[in-house]
Amino acid sequence: MSLSAAFIEGIGGPELVLIMFVALLLFGADKLPGLARGVGKALREVKKATSGVEEEIKRAMEEELPANKTLPKPPASVPQNPPTPIPDRFPPYPPAME
Repeated sequence: MSLSAAFIEGIGGPELVLIMFVALLLFGADKLPGLARGVGKALREVKKATSGVEEEIKRAMEEELPANKTLPKPPASVPQNPPTPIPDRFPPYPPAME
């Protein structure tokens, strides 16, 4: 079973007729062909985009480093300046009120 038809498994004939009837009531007979055409175009674009991404991932996975090229060496440790202390703006406890 394909993944795209997995959600249709529980829909029978009467349910499908009811869905079509509700769509006809909501959108009207003249709007349904245009709506179906738009849905078809959107699905085609999504399929095209996902197949492009799949091809890019496959190409990247198959791409290997040439035998004479080595990985770059990590940079030498760079001495870092010690952190500067943050001046206290406020005393640690509020002053006692008398």
